[in-house]
Amino acid sequence: MAAAYKIAHAAYRGPGVLKEIIYGLTLGLAAGGLWKMHHWDVQRRCKEFYDLLEKGEISVVVEDESRWN
Repeated sequence: MAAAYKIAHAAYRGPGVLKEIIYGLTLGLAAGGLWKMHHWDVQRRCKEFYDLLEKGEISVVVEDESRWN
């Protein structure tokens, strides 16, 4: 029975350091890419908003449409 344990233990070497580094880099780059795409989207939306505001197509001032008069 001790020999079977040694054989089973020898078959499992555990995770490799290089493999874990590659997994970490891959996950980090994927998450960073998603964050950067989100950042570009927010920048694009802000630029579009200020461009429309400058053209006068939109306004941030609420028109006075009071129903209580």
